[in-house]
Amino acid sequence: MYRYALLGLIQGLTEFLPVSSSGHLVVAQRLLGLDPPGVALEAVLHLATLVAVVGYFHRPLGRLARGLVSPRGGAERRYIGFLALGTLPIALVGYLTRGLIEGAFTSPTTVGWMLLLTAGALGVAGWRARRAHREELRPGDAFLVGLAQAVALLPGASRSGLTISAGILRGVSPQQAARFSFLLALPALAGAGLLTLLQAPPALTPGEAGGLVLAGLVALVSGLAAIHLLLRLLRRLPWFALYCLVVGLLILMTA
Repeated sequence: MYRYALLGLIQGLTEFLPVSSSGHLVVAQRLLGLDPPGVALEAVLHLATLVAVVGYFHRPLGRLARGLVSPRGGAERRYIGFLALGTLPIALVGYLTRGLIEGAFTSPTTVGWMLLLTAGALGVAGWRARRAHREELRPGDAFLVGLAQAVALLPGASRSGLTISAGILRGVSPQQAARFSFLLALPALAGAGLLTLLQAPPALTPGEAGGLVLAGLVALVSGLAAIHLLLRLLRRLPWFALYCLVVGLLILMTA
């Protein structure tokens, strides 16, 4: 059971903190001798972090849902359009390069280099954050953040780190960039969770089922904590940049 709990904790914390969940799962498998998460476990972890985002942002999501059907919901419908625009890159890249992306998960070197990329993006965004004040999103913001999310398909590239950094570098305020990043994660997490769920075995033993429930609960609770923590530390992005830099260099030196 400890394996389920540990993988759930790693997924929940690192999915939303800008340090790369996929990279940490690869490192954990190598250093701790953990088996890769099975298809069913991978699906549960994605869906648990999806629930964490929905739970934390239920109020803005409710406003978007009401605005979708309201005659006065122009701003909400425009925001939903931005989310759709930002989702296009990851959908296209994920579909066209799925085999290549899966192969990258066996390469610690790729993880190391992508962590260094994340460190650089966070460092520049941390320097730019004080001058990023715009609250209104534009189509170019949504598309660039979407491209950053597509890059984060590679292990070691932090989805939250790259997307928030992309928003800040466009001049969007850190809070608004973070909110858009988290809401943009919903289609990606839902798609990844459902695709892997369809590949899961039809039957599970009681032990496996219990382990999946445990992993999902740990990922959900730790994911909520990670979202809350990151939103409070948006002015401290260089801290995460330094962490990714150190971990990335250590991986490259030992790969």
